[in-house]
Amino acid sequence: MQTLFRKAGWLLTAMIILYGAWLMLLLTIPYAAFEKYTDFLITKQRVYPIRHWRISFYVHVFVSITVLVTGLAQFSKYLLDKFPRLHRFSGKIYAIVVIGLSGPTGLVMGWYANGGKYARISFVLLAILWIVFTIMGWVRAVQRRWPEHLTWMLRSYALTLSALTLRLYTLLLGLMHMPLRPVTAYITVSWLSWTLNLLVAEFIIKRILMKKMGITAASPKETPQLSKLN
Repeated sequence: MQTLFRKAGWLLTAMIILYGAWLMLLLTIPYAAFEKYTDFLITKQRVYPIRHWRISFYVHVFVSITVLVTGLAQFSKYLLDKFPRLHRFSGKIYAIVVIGLSGPTGLVMGWYANGGKYARISFVLLAILWIVFTIMGWVRAVQRRWPEHLTWMLRSYALTLSALTLRLYTLLLGLMHMPLRPVTAYITVSWLSWTLNLLVAEFIIKRILMKKMGITAASPKETPQLSKLN
């Protein structure tokens, strides 16, 4: 029964994330026209002429769906058991895109973020941690240190999901009609969008994954029993 509930929980989570990815795709399509007055770009007219920002923006937007989907695939036990090569391939795609494209372009965008210095600090820190966590996950996979690989990839994907939670918290703040200045509200969601995700990831790592794998942080080289996770 517990296994059934866990599988149902994972399936529900996957469906929510995939639905979020679908919404992200719908938001991305208008930018394919490369018009400077499209949606979010209306607020970026001051920096739009800056070539490296403009390139970073379009690259970041167009590859966002890739990391959402390939990152989610890394946590599918079915994919790992039945199609291990596909698991490894999608993992490499995820890592390459985050480290080589999404992370660096996110860093550039963060440097020019709306909301003043506090929002910029948040987005720059997010981009740096995203790259570092993903590199750590890849390195641990190469070293075959599977428990650490799993935990670092979970942290990395938690930051990936900030693309969805940023928009979710923005929507919630609007629905709650909180008496916040627009700049204050944006700074708030810029931090909450990824810090809360990391807190959830750490809870899962410390209270669930480590317990199910029967390991502790002091035993990083033990091979996890992935079958215990579902």
